[in-house]
Amino acid sequence: MAEFGPGIDEPDFVLRVANGVISHLKELDNIIAKAAPEWPIEQISIIDRNVLRIGLSELLFANREEVPPKVAMNEAIELAKAYGGPNSGKFVNGVLGTIYRELGEPGKDMQPPPKKGAEQKTKNEEEKTVE
Repeated sequence: MAEFGPGIDEPDFVLRVANGVISHLKELDNIIAKAAPEWPIEQISIIDRNVLRIGLSELLFANREEVPPKVAMNEAIELAKAYGGPNSGKFVNGVLGTIYRELGEPGKDMQPPPKKGAEQKTKNEEEKTVE
């Protein structure tokens, strides 16, 4: 790994990302094709295509505590800006944004658990109402 990624301080993470892309490649490409129908997958530049695959793999299959969805998207956009063409960041942002909106924000619909004090108060209030 040292010869291909000098300075990478988390080689296990890199391997998980690469293996995630490889194991879900066809599924990722199908999702990208649906989100960007005017851009056949083989016509997307190799950098943009692989950045989309990485970002989408993290968005769909990564541990959300390790890589929150918005972080996965932002990192993909930054990779596209750094290594792609002049419009790569906008393109990756548009495709991943479309997919993210269709999926819905993970956990957004879930309400946070009540605080202990609030939960206790609710029980006490219920008891007073029943009496």
